[in-house]
Amino acid sequence: MRAVGIDVRQQVWVDGHPLDGVIGERLAIQIDGFRHHSAAGDRRRDLAADARLALRGYTVLRFDYHQVMVDDRHVEDTVLAALAQGLHRADHRATGRG
Repeated sequence: MRAVGIDVRQQVWVDGHPLDGVIGERLAIQIDGFRHHSAAGDRRRDLAADARLALRGYTVLRFDYHQVMVDDRHVEDTVLAALAQGLHRADHRATGRG
């Protein structure tokens, strides 16, 4: 992300849980490695965390290791689309602005 000028703060704690990255004020990036995200319980934990974050005004983009390492263009395009919509700003939901 930094190669294309996007500042990502890493390992930011929100609601007692670490986020792999945060862009701006409200765009959460989670990267799921197979080791900690392969069982049904892991998936339920991730869904619960995503719901908590959504209720706090965050947009969560979740990618797996393969996407980050092999399909990085998809990750970049997705993040850039979220930024274009203003999803990184705290005021994007309250005002309806993109």
